[in-house]
Amino acid sequence: MPPEDVLAAPSGTVPPDEVPADPAALSGAAPRPAETWLRIVQVHDRITHRVDSALHRDHDLSLTGFEALRRIAEAPGERATMGEVAEALGLSRAGVTSTVGRLVEQGLVVRERRPGDRRLLHARLTDAGRDRVRAAAATHDELVAHLLALLGDDAAVVTDALARVSAATRVRR
Repeated sequence: MPPEDVLAAPSGTVPPDEVPADPAALSGAAPRPAETWLRIVQVHDRITHRVDSALHRDHDLSLTGFEALRRIAEAPGERATMGEVAEALGLSRAGVTSTVGRLVEQGLVVRERRPGDRRLLHARLTDAGRDRVRAAAATHDELVAHLLALLGDDAAVVTDALARVSAATRVRR
């Protein structure tokens, strides 16, 4: 695997024979917020690109389409409202409408209204959608596990820290 495909060590790694003037440049020193932010964005972008490419190539699905299918598959009765899918994926209503529209065109979900509650539009998984999400989940989960295995023993610490940041930034309504 070429080096650019692997989540590389932080830039500015100091060769062992050089002592930096700035102690923050030493391995293990607390990173500046700008570097932490850059790493979060960079890792997200790179993993997202890799997984999206694999899903397109192997399953004719975008990452967003896969995530929508997975959320619908995990919902009670394999049925979710557009609002539930939008909330789960962090998409706008227009974004989820477009994503679900593509899934409908592919025959992976159907839109329907439930008897007794005509206000809410639901997306329901089809048999083809169930098969596709199962196959794509294996590709997605194996690739993500492979990439995140690079965290090694730090995985629990990183996950906990990111969960705290996520909780603190969750939109309150």
